[in-house]
Amino acid sequence: MDCFKDKVAVVTGGAQGIGRCIAEEFRKAGAHVCVIDKQAGDHFVGDISDRQVLERFAGEVIARYGKIDYLVNNALPLMKGIDDCTYEDFQYAMSVGVTAPFYLTKLFTKHFSEGAAIVNISSSRDRMSQPQTESYTAAKGGIAALTHALAVSLAGRVRVNSISPGWIDTSYTVYEGPDAIQQPVGRVGNPMDIANMVLYLCSDKAGFITGENICIDGGMTRQMIYHNDFGWTLECPSPSK
Repeated sequence: MDCFKDKVAVVTGGAQGIGRCIAEEFRKAGAHVCVIDKQAGDHFVGDISDRQVLERFAGEVIARYGKIDYLVNNALPLMKGIDDCTYEDFQYAMSVGVTAPFYLTKLFTKHFSEGAAIVNISSSRDRMSQPQTESYTAAKGGIAALTHALAVSLAGRVRVNSISPGWIDTSYTVYEGPDAIQQPVGRVGNPMDIANMVLYLCSDKAGFITGENICIDGGMTRQMIYHNDFGWTLECPSPSK
């Protein structure tokens, strides 16, 4: 993909999992990649919940390259539920999952190149939930909404889209049996399923796409599930004492 040669891509949470895969694919395509992550390594190490960390990171990127072509907001927020999640925990999840993507975009606004793109990584949890996931789900819902707001505010300057992954196994485990069969595509996802879409959305081929949220979940959120229908059964939890 020659369109990425010498482009500058920023990936938050890019030292592991989906973020690492995205960063590697950009590098393979010839881009200069700037990663920020809490995990130690040969990248900018820092906690994106901290405003000063974001400002130092953005300053280093601009000082080195003078521009930015692609911003991928991928860093994972904290997942805790209403029973155990404190006020501080919830605030931290919002800082990582919503505030940091907003503020990084603001810091880079004057430095985006022509044809620039932002891709926010949301989650299929932005539209469905399991119990005790409030902090993560709220953050992912927030970044999905932030996406279309930014797309409108940055219209004509930067395209902004989001991706909502479903079950993505970052160790590339190949599942068989119910875990695979329950997915309409017949398998669990892996990081390349997300990285491929990120690079597509950043490319000129997606030049007419902005403000969209694309769910990559093997069709799980489109599958209607009813007890005793098409082999699905529900085991009811025992009543609390």
